[in-house]
Amino acid sequence: MKSIFAILSLLLVCLTASTSAFAPSGRTTALMPRTSVAPATTTSLNVFGKKKTAEQKAIEEEKAAKFWQGEWVCKDCGYIYQRAECAGMYFEEQGAGFRCPQCSGPRRRYAKKVGDVVGTTLDGGDAPILIFSFGGVIATIAFGIWAVENL
Repeated sequence: MKSIFAILSLLLVCLTASTSAFAPSGRTTALMPRTSVAPATTTSLNVFGKKKTAEQKAIEEEKAAKFWQGEWVCKDCGYIYQRAECAGMYFEEQGAGFRCPQCSGPRRRYAKKVGDVVGTTLDGGDAPILIFSFGGVIATIAFGIWAVENL
């Protein structure tokens, strides 16, 4: 009996409620009177942030002078590093774990772009990886030969 009463009361509430949660209903309550004018508020949207002072601008220009002002390009996929898309950090400020947002290539795969020419980075590029890879292959072959002869 209680469940039937609960279902009927829920049905009654649903039928008397507005059909849309966003459309204003035709009835007013004592808690929320209908007004045609929105109340004035003191809040403001700081969409573009606060204006920078001359001192802040000078500090930012000094910081920008320390970094490469050209473009950094991923050699794997051609993605051009956008400072605004990467937390406002200059490319040189990115840590060793930074990856290309487009192809997940490591930071060492980026190169400076000067005009139409893409150069190499100062971290050695792929040379250290290739040297150690070939060294590992040679060491593995040498160990295999030694193991076959001595064991």
